[in-house]
Amino acid sequence: MSQRLPNPKDVGRAYAMAQVGVEMVAPIGLGIALDYWLGWKPWATVAGAIIGFVGGLVHLVSMLNKDARDDSQKPRKGSA
Repeated sequence: MSQRLPNPKDVGRAYAMAQVGVEMVAPIGLGIALDYWLGWKPWATVAGAIIGFVGGLVHLVSMLNKDARDDSQKPRKGSA
């Protein structure tokens, strides 16, 4: 029985998507911790949510732009 190895590009995309998820959640967790320790409720959590959302979106847009550049530079099948 043969096992096919996953495409390295697909694995890289999966890791990048996981990283985006961590980038979106980690600032919220940090904000919750700061709120708990410093008594800032809820301002550090709100700031963490905003920072995480914006940071995640920026990373997603940059990934999409990189994929679009990579796809536009590939030679098309059937062209000389």
